[in-house]
Amino acid sequence: MQSSMGVDSARLSVSDVTKRYTHGEADVTAVRGVSLEIDSNEVVGILGPNGAGKTTLIKTILGVLRPTEGTVEINGLDVHEKQRRTYELVSAMFEGSRNSYWRLSVEENLRFFTSLNGKNPKERTDRYDELLEELDIEDKRDETVNKLSRGMKQKVCLACTLARETPLVFLDEPTLGLDVEASEHLKTELRRLVDSENRTIVLSSHDMDLIEEICDRVIIMNEGRIVADDSVEALIDVFRTESYELEVSGLTSQQQARLEREFPVDAVERNGDSTVFEATFDDVAGKDRLVERLVGDGASIERLEPVEPDLKEIFIEVAGEESEEQAEVVAR
Repeated sequence: MQSSMGVDSARLSVSDVTKRYTHGEADVTAVRGVSLEIDSNEVVGILGPNGAGKTTLIKTILGVLRPTEGTVEINGLDVHEKQRRTYELVSAMFEGSRNSYWRLSVEENLRFFTSLNGKNPKERTDRYDELLEELDIEDKRDETVNKLSRGMKQKVCLACTLARETPLVFLDEPTLGLDVEASEHLKTELRRLVDSENRTIVLSSHDMDLIEEICDRVIIMNEGRIVADDSVEALIDVFRTESYELEVSGLTSQQQARLEREFPVDAVERNGDSTVFEATFDDVAGKDRLVERLVGDGASIERLEPVEPDLKEIFIEVAGEESEEQAEVVAR
């Protein structure tokens, strides 16, 4: 199947993949029996704490590592048996890796990576212009990559990956080093590639906003296994609770202390006559009892709003407590 741009679509199938490493007499299992299917026209995010097996899984999918058990296929082709043919369908950018040639200029890199798939680089000049403009590096076109800043190098690597115009694209931390404007341009471009050109994009990132905003689906890994695999909306529905943020006035210190003993309140902040806190209940009746108590105590409810879970909270809940510190670093 081909899109209007002539780019073949790609379907990824991972079946019971396990990857073990031998260290001396001990075996370390990085990926444990992972199976997944990714279709065309999808943006899929892969999340997980450090050591969850994300990078090992991605490198196994790309053919960089051979699985101990299981198979990986793209359009029915085994990536480890038909490497040359599957490489024509996939492009990838790894975090912290040299994804471009530093002794070449920016445009020379674009031409080189375009040629890998048998395309004539001279015929894709308009595409180079688009990528350079979207990433705000038009004025760096003739500079050698080794003279650029880290952020600029990241943009060049991203441009080179997208310039190959493969149907399946893997991006590891694509917004790292990008300014806000470039990040927004990237989000728009990735959605356009999927919606207009039938591409499939797999993102591995700690940028929760990026994942939540553009991904159709999120896969969360922990200890080498997939522990969640669904749309962002479906995951939020699963973890949605009767949680509220309230701002009240006229609550005495004694009344506040009693409230904290009798109700599941948290994150209490007091500023003068105003008290702000969160409360989570098993059902709506719990909220009604809290409101009744506040009114009975003579407090005025200035604000009562439901609190929606976000992807960061879901990630921490699903991947375990060890993920909380990493999520906090991302939030900062």
